[in-house]
Formats: sequence, C-alpha cells, structure tokens
Amino acid sequence: MSNSNTASQGKLEQAQRHAIDLLYRAFSDQNPDLMDIAVTADWDDIPLAPGQGPGPEGLKPIIRGFIEALPDVRITAHDVLMGEGRAAVRAEITGTHRGPLFGIAATGKKVSFRIHEFHEFEGERIKRTWHLEDWFGLFQQIGAFPVLNNGNNS
Repeated sequence: MSNSNTASQGKLEQAQRHAIDLLYRAFSDQNPDLMDIAVTADWDDIPLAPGQGPGPEGLKPIIRGFIEALPDVRITAHDVLMGEGRAAVRAEITGTHRGPLFGIAATGKKVSFRIHEFHEFEGERIKRTWHLEDWFGLFQQIGAFPVLNNGNNS
C-alpha cells in the first residue's frame, strides 16, 4: 500500500472513530441531533427497541427517554477495534436513575451496565449497528424489572 493510500485510510478510520464518538455523545451531551452527523440517513439499528422507528430519527426519542431517566448519563468506550470498514466497541453506560425507565419509577440509584456494539461504515458514517446491552444487570441494580404486557389481562 502506498503512503498516500495509507494516509487516506488513516484519515478515514479517524473520521469513522469520530462518528462512533458522536453516536455516544448524543446521549452523554444530551444532544440527539448528533445522530444526524454520526450515522447515515438510512442507518440500520439491530435490533430496534420496542416502539423504535427506523434510522436516526427513530433513535432520537429513545435517547430523550434515556436522558429523562438518567439525566447524568455517560457512555464510555473502553475498547474500540477498527478495521475493514467495521468497528467493535466495548462500552459502559453510567448514570443515576432519576426518571421513569421502561415503566420503572425513579429509584435514585447510581447504575452502570455494559454494552457491546458492532458498527459497519459507509464512508465516514455508521451505516449499520448491531448491539447488545446488559439490561438484566441494569434491572438488578435498580431492584426492579419491567412489567411485560403480552396482552394477557389475567
């Protein structure tokens, strides 16, 4: 690979890493509109949260709900492995449960839970994200689990 190709690849990876940072800052900076810079207009978030619409617009209400539930929310990326238009992230979400979260009333408890994500890029933006959060660990810390509504009224 020539020096110019190496430099171009380095700049592209730097821009892609910036997109990852912006995605997490949308939560930490309480600015859901950062999603418009971080991801493509047709971004695919896998799996969608209950009630979540497609693309960056679909995640913005989820971010706002998280900010309401954890006003001091922070997402910290502990590891980011990048290569060939993809990235793997090991991160942690922290905050204080001060508002409703999945129907669970505020507890005032400080929480910390892990997330793992894989991102695929189109140019400098994230095109697709596969994610897994440790919801079980979060609910254990809160001391409550969401009530499932499966249509059964018995």
